[in-house]
Amino acid sequence: MSTNKINAIIYCEGSFNTLNGKTTHGLVRFSQRYRIQFVIDSKYHGKDSGMILDGKTNNIPIVKNLDDAIQLANNGGTPISEFIVGLAPDGGRLPQSAIQVIKDALKLGMNIISGLHDFLSENQELVALARENECKLIDIRKPPARHMLHFFSGKIEQVDSLKIALLGTDSAVGKRTTAWILVQAFKDAGYNSELIGTGQTAWLQGAKYSIVLDSLVNDFVSGEIEHVIYEAWKNEYPDVIILEGQGSLLNPAYPGGFELLAAARPDFVILQHAPKRNYYDGFPGYHIHPLNHQIQAIEIISGIKVRAITLNHEGMKKDEINDECKKILKETGVPAFDVLEHGGSDLVELLKPELII
Repeated sequence: MSTNKINAIIYCEGSFNTLNGKTTHGLVRFSQRYRIQFVIDSKYHGKDSGMILDGKTNNIPIVKNLDDAIQLANNGGTPISEFIVGLAPDGGRLPQSAIQVIKDALKLGMNIISGLHDFLSENQELVALARENECKLIDIRKPPARHMLHFFSGKIEQVDSLKIALLGTDSAVGKRTTAWILVQAFKDAGYNSELIGTGQTAWLQGAKYSIVLDSLVNDFVSGEIEHVIYEAWKNEYPDVIILEGQGSLLNPAYPGGFELLAAARPDFVILQHAPKRNYYDGFPGYHIHPLNHQIQAIEIISGIKVRAITLNHEGMKKDEINDECKKILKETGVPAFDVLEHGGSDLVELLKPELII
């Protein structure tokens, strides 16, 4: 897939470098499916998206608007066929301010890809424009037909790969990014590893085995989790399967993770945590439960151990990271790592004894 990437622009107006821009953040960090050429956000126009996000140049410029992106693409001889809605607002609703830009992109002959809950393919004006300009409207969160869905069967018990659930203490806390880093770190250490994507961004990034959990009818969530893991195991024979978590067990609006613990039957959990957050994502009146409490909740519900903590270092200075890891180990007895800053090799070394090859 990496040799056949499709050139794309990401629309992230007003949301880059915020929690509502997490889809864009994932794509500028890594994608096997698309070659990201530009990010649209007038607040940061003229800046390098990697420098703004991670302090590292990635040569994906942020531009003021669609016209600027197209002009730069034409000047560089790089035609762009895909327009990705990279917004991830609370509730997954499409802002009205994005509609006109989507219309403009359709008039330019671009395909539109959206992972939001408001389906472009149900907007008759956009459908007509897409038809007129021979473009596609791709709604990643549109649920599969009922006959394509699977009910839990118990076949997960056949899967003998090491299964790691990457859960979080909040939503939009970096679970997917850490999961990809660990997949690559296991590969670098000589192990065959696969990511199970569970949201729209993992699909956009090119996860070969992925579902979009919050688009599914509840009766089939466990079965779809089981089925995608089983297919990855049957087809790839991985040593390690890493499961991308959604939301968090105790977030009032996004209480994700229960189904992964129950249906995926993971061997253990890695828990992503942002120490500087005081409130749940999008809910300033709701204090985040203490880390010890969250660990206890996971272990009591599932009987599965939290094996490591991975840090989201938002709001932290780099010289605070190591001290925070030591503090977490002292307070919880669970080792902590910042894989975004330091890579995943140390965590993989810790987990190697869990592998039976």
